[in-house]
Amino acid sequence: MAEISGIAHIQLSVSDMQRSVPFYSTFLKAMGMTPVLEDNSFYYCVGGRTGVAITPVAPEYASHTFRQGAVGLHHVCFRAKSREDVDALFEVAVQLSARIIREPQESNFAPGYYSTLFEDPDGIRIEVNFVPGKGLLSE
Repeated sequence: MAEISGIAHIQLSVSDMQRSVPFYSTFLKAMGMTPVLEDNSFYYCVGGRTGVAITPVAPEYASHTFRQGAVGLHHVCFRAKSREDVDALFEVAVQLSARIIREPQESNFAPGYYSTLFEDPDGIRIEVNFVPGKGLLSE
């Protein structure tokens, strides 16, 4: 049986690189990620065994907006190493004027699940969570 070791990268299509790159640059750097490629059509950061790419939407979809629940991405969730990291990244989201969906709080998704949820400039939902120990795998 093959076994994966995580998600190598996520690529998000955005409507306006001029608006989205500063948002993601600040947010991803606050998570300890390092930019490795950046031009007008590609912004890419790596860190925590993860890569995040930001690219412009295809021209034929330029007038479309993100619709959570439609076919495709529902939201992205980054795993933090502590509750304090979730709180710190929530503060970064506030400083970026992100639309806050949920302030940091515990949820019953897994024992000790603690998260925040907000939106990028295109309305793509971003969650940051912390789950102590092995989470659902500890049961």
